[in-house]
Formats: sequence, C-alpha cells, structure tokens
Amino acid sequence: MRDYLLTLCVTAAVTYLLTGPVRKFAIATGAMPEIRARDVHREPTPRLGGIAMFFGLCTGLLVADHLQNLNSVFELSNEPRALLSGAALIWLIGVLDDKFELDALIKLGAQMISAGVMVMQGLTILWLPIPGVGTVALTKGQGTLLTVALVVLTINAVNFVDGLDGLAAGMVCIAAAAFFLYAYRLWYGYTIEAAAPATLFAAILMGMCLGFLPHNMHPARIFMGDSGSMLIGLILAASAISITGQVDPDVLKLFEGSTREATHAALPVFIPLVLPLTIIAIPMADLILAIVRRTWNGQSPFAADRGHLHHRLLEIGHSHSRAVLIMYFWSALIAFGTLAYSVHSTSMWIVLVVVILSAIGLVLLLLPRFTPRAPHWAEAFVPPRYRRRTAGRPGIRRGSRSEAAAPVALAVEEPAEERVPVPAGVNGATAIGHRSRFTDRRKAGTPS
Repeated sequence: MRDYLLTLCVTAAVTYLLTGPVRKFAIATGAMPEIRARDVHREPTPRLGGIAMFFGLCTGLLVADHLQNLNSVFELSNEPRALLSGAALIWLIGVLDDKFELDALIKLGAQMISAGVMVMQGLTILWLPIPGVGTVALTKGQGTLLTVALVVLTINAVNFVDGLDGLAAGMVCIAAAAFFLYAYRLWYGYTIEAAAPATLFAAILMGMCLGFLPHNMHPARIFMGDSGSMLIGLILAASAISITGQVDPDVLKLFEGSTREATHAALPVFIPLVLPLTIIAIPMADLILAIVRRTWNGQSPFAADRGHLHHRLLEIGHSHSRAVLIMYFWSALIAFGTLAYSVHSTSMWIVLVVVILSAIGLVLLLLPRFTPRAPHWAEAFVPPRYRRRTAGRPGIRRGSRSEAAAPVALAVEEPAEERVPVPAGVNGATAIGHRSRFTDRRKAGTPS
C-alpha cells in the first residue's frame, strides 16, 4: 500500500506542476476556442490539459517500475506496456483534435486502433464468469470485439460528462478510488497477482485526476480537452479489462458445493465484475439519453447540444459548483455502494444506507423546486433569489396595469434571433462528434 500511495502522490505532483506550463503553452499556440452556444463558461479557456496528465501517467509508470514491491508487475505482465502504447496513441490524436479539430471518423478509428494495440499486447478479456455456469472462455475474436467495445464506450461516456469545471476529472477520480479498493482487495486479500496491474492503473489514474483538479475546479483555468478526457477514459477501461478478463474466478474457489451455495458465495465476485459499468453509470446514462434524444429529434447522435445531465441541473436552478457536487455524490453512491455490497452481500444495512442516501440525493437534486418565495411585503429584506419574478423588474410598479399585463407580455414568444455562424471550437461534446457552428441558446430538450 505504501508503494501504491507513493506512486499516486508522485503522479499527482507531476501532473499538478506541469499543468501551469501547459496552460501557457496552450495560450501561446492558440488552443483557446471561442465560447460556443452549449458552453457554460464565460471566458475563453485554454485546452490541452491532457498533456500534463499524460506525462503524469508516464512518470507514475516509471516510478512504479523502480519500486521493489511493484517491479514484479512489469516483469510478470505486459499490461503496463500495452496501456502505455494505447494511451500514447489516443493522447496524440486528442492533442491534434484539440488544436486542429479532426473528423469524427478519425477519432472513432483512433479509439478502436488504440484498443486494438492493447489487445495485441495481451490486455484483453479472456473469459467471463457466469453465475450457475462457471467460467466461460472467450475466443480470440470475441475477446477482441468485447474489449474494443468497452474501450470505445468508456471513452465516449467519460467525454460526455466533460462539460462543467472539474466534473469529468472528479467523477473519474471517484470511480478510480472505488476500483482501486476492489482490485487491492483481490491482490492483497486473495493473493492474486493478476490483479496487481489493475490496482496500479487505478492508483495512477487517481493521481492524474487529483493533480489536475486544482487547476480545473470552478472557475477553471484550463480544460483537459479531448486529449485528457479520452486518455482517462481509456485508462479506466484498461483497468476494468485487466481485472475482469485476466483474473480467473476459479482461483477464488467459489464454484464449489451446490449451485445455490456457489452462486451466493460468488456474489462478491459477480457484482464487482459489473463495477466498471457502475462507476461510469452516470456518464453512460448521459450517453444513452443523448443518443435517444438526438435521434428522436432527427439529429445526428453526435450533434452537440445542451441536453446533458449537467446542463439540466443548471437549468433547474443549481449553481455550477452545486451541480458538480451532486454529480460527485451520485457517482460515489453508485460506485462505493456496489463495492460495499460486494464485500458484505448478506448485510441488509448496506442496502438500507444506500436507500437512505439515495433519498437524500433526490431531495438535493430537486432542492431548487422547493425554493421558498417571500411575500410581497418582505421582498425588500431578502436576497434576490427568494423574490418573485416581478420583483425588481424595471418599468413595472406594483398595483399598476403594467404589472398585470407583464405576465401576458412575457408569455408572448419573441421572434427567434438569426443564427449567426461562429468559429468552430477545438473541443467537442463527444469524443467522436463534430462541433456546433451555430449559436443556439434554447433550453435542453426543446425540439429543433
């Protein structure tokens, strides 16, 4: 554990120290796009934060290679080199996309090739445990397709939530922390050496996110861009692939006795096998909802809009920081709730705590809907957010005909402004989508 923490701290320190110079480099090279219609920040902000994160990854792997307790990961497994190869390719494509805006098919192809590079070097899913059946070995073709699909989905799911300051880095950090605890338990508790690479990847991923977050919290001084979002998405997927497809559940000796007993005993393994999906449950839900919404409206599934979950949180009245914290809360609840249930699957206290926290999360989510409004006589003594909409509106006096006619006047739909083309940005809403070239300030979910 000491070596893992040392690797995490060194990775975080390098990422943090390099982000400042990278920000200056991004400004000097012009990687500061104009503000687009779907952006929530008000000032142009430099991208290319993924450069610092990639060098943090390289430093973390280099430090781990020179530590006595972690050196065996590099000697017994080729997975660290496979991860570095795939990460270097996807990072390079991300940097070029941040600066020159690559075509969507090029980015999709790069994601698939990066996954293929990792598969060729041994980082692939070899088998899947199925309750009541046991371990099912996959053919080479099946393993390759499943690995590529998981990598592409994870990359785009992470990139979809990269819309608020500190949101993507924080959610991935929470996911990596939960995954680290699960992988470390398999490696240390069950002495399974095959879980060591995934534990190392999760520790390094946490360091990358923690080192970048101080520069990316609201108001952000730099964005990670596609070079960062695709990079951390690939590392998260690689961790899941390593521990899901490389660790043989038969080593845990859980498929013994009757079918019912074996299935019940194997719950701690079966549930964390879907942990890679639960830790990205929020981004994956956003991805699915966006595809359905855009297809329903006759748009391309990769067309940028303001209908993402974080956009909706802002529209119902949450502040920028509160929206980010709410997304953090739900990510932590899903990831650590699943992790806790995998350790003590027979404890009903865990289910009860998750239910209570879910209820608290729903109350926080709907809090702006319950914002009290002060009576007319007290509006002068309360903050503006507690006043009624007509309070303080210039040109309208209470008790006058203008006030009575105001709601009617406001209900009349104003003529839509002409959509003026604006320069395309350098960072898309999806890792494989094109940029929005028109100002569009409509609310999320409105038909085109």
